[in-house]
Amino acid sequence: MADPTTTSVTFPTGATDGEATVLGTYVLPRGAGVVVDSTPFHPLDHTWPDQPGDTGTLVAGGVAYEVVDCVTGAIGPEGEFAAGAAIPVRRGDEAWRWLVVHLVDGEPPAPGRTVGLHVDRDRRAALSAAHTGCHLMALALNEALAGRWRKEVRVDGLGHPDFDGTAVQVSRIDAGTATDRYRIGRTLRRRFDTEGLREALPGLAFQVNERLAGWLARDAPVRIDAPGPDLTARRQWVCELPERTVRIPCGGTHLRRLGELTSLTVELMLSDDGSELVAVTTPQRS
Repeated sequence: MADPTTTSVTFPTGATDGEATVLGTYVLPRGAGVVVDSTPFHPLDHTWPDQPGDTGTLVAGGVAYEVVDCVTGAIGPEGEFAAGAAIPVRRGDEAWRWLVVHLVDGEPPAPGRTVGLHVDRDRRAALSAAHTGCHLMALALNEALAGRWRKEVRVDGLGHPDFDGTAVQVSRIDAGTATDRYRIGRTLRRRFDTEGLREALPGLAFQVNERLAGWLARDAPVRIDAPGPDLTARRQWVCELPERTVRIPCGGTHLRRLGELTSLTVELMLSDDGSELVAVTTPQRS
């Protein structure tokens, strides 16, 4: 295929449609991987795979191809190609070139063809709602747990001890919820008081949900700031909360305003041995 540069992406602006030129294709286990010069599709990040890749359609010459998934691909210094979990380096490694790979059914369009790209808007909106909710939940949870720290730790964008950033092990977003898993191991326990945590969970969840409801009522604007259009650009989620404007590094997609949600609630659960706290955040869109 052609020797592509890093794919230019438009999803940080909220785009769901675009036109591009096919640079080439790869044969992958799940189908043909189509690489274009610019795309509105958000790919699954192989380094922190929280938000799934977009789905939708790719249209060339009147033929519509179903995009069944979208993943990150990369070309190494020796010309080797890898996709998804097979990529041996972290995203942004300067020795590699970084690509958005659209997985399609059937024989893909040839390099050089102009194609239309159309993201499934309903699914994108649902994923964006869950991702925005995930960040808000983290901020509210940090505040609710602030009194349990024995030692100073880094703080979040609202000035509270960053439990989320310190303890999160896995974050997964789907079209209905966001699920975050926090490791409460021996190292964390030296700094964080877990005494009575299980019994405190209902009250903590109530506190978090009250804070979330208050933020939604203020309809704060949300945006993604990016230094450029490259897939590897270091983007930030920015939300103008009443307390202050908060910035969180993020490569996903998001709502434009918190008023797009009618509710946002969290359920907190602690594992039997107390070593894992799970937060399930559920948004409801207007």
